[in-house]
Amino acid sequence: MLYTDKTCSQFVDETAGKSPVPGGGSVSALVGALGASLGRMVASLTIGKKKYEAVEEEITALAEEADGLREELMELVQADINIFKPLSNLYGMKADTETEKEKKERLLENALDDACGVPLKIMKACGKAIELSGRFACKGSKLAVSDAGAGAIICKAALQAASLNVYINTKSMKDRKRADELDSMCAMYMVKYTAMADEIFESVAESLRG
Repeated sequence: MLYTDKTCSQFVDETAGKSPVPGGGSVSALVGALGASLGRMVASLTIGKKKYEAVEEEITALAEEADGLREELMELVQADINIFKPLSNLYGMKADTETEKEKKERLLENALDDACGVPLKIMKACGKAIELSGRFACKGSKLAVSDAGAGAIICKAALQAASLNVYINTKSMKDRKRADELDSMCAMYMVKYTAMADEIFESVAESLRG
């Protein structure tokens, strides 16, 4: 059974249990999907309303993008779980001889690199969802502007959480050049999208405070 097919209560209970999965990566992806869904809700509440006829075509296109991001992030919930298992198994791999040690080190290095791929995808998708939240806040139904702002800041939290899954893996990599490349990519997403989310949040909050 896929984790995305579980009930909310089941997912929360299993996250709180002794199993290392679902962990921070999977939870980040799920939270990001929820943030993207809030933006999509704004689109749903905008499309078909006479007041927003002038932007309906644009909002419809943005809604399709949001649907793609929600689907991608839901797939990444399970992907993070799947990528963790081989990495976890490698830590327990027998390595008594030099040949075994070299093999384990090589396999572990590749697994650590692979394990960075999923959280980086989560970060990228959350960043795109933040961008969409800003568009929805600007052009979508003003009755749901708070949801657009909430979506942005929720995706920011998911993005930040996913970054930790990159750093914990790159920290263990022997190839420091590759580790630095992955860390730089992570930092780029952090700088660009956390600032963007904060701007959206502050703009929405200010409009609501009057």
